[in-house]
Amino acid sequence: MTVLLYLVPAALGLGLLGLGGFLWSLRSGQYEDLDGAAVRILSDEDVRR
Repeated sequence: MTVLLYLVPAALGLGLLGLGGFLWSLRSGQYEDLDGAAVRILSDEDVRR
């Protein structure tokens, strides 16, 4: 039963860390252009770098 004293805060901490990462990705614009990659994959341009 004492293991719950460690696991519950660890699970809450990891959940908050994941939520913080998701909110950061929203604010940094990671989900702004959802259709761009789908359209780029269909183009025939052979780009060499």
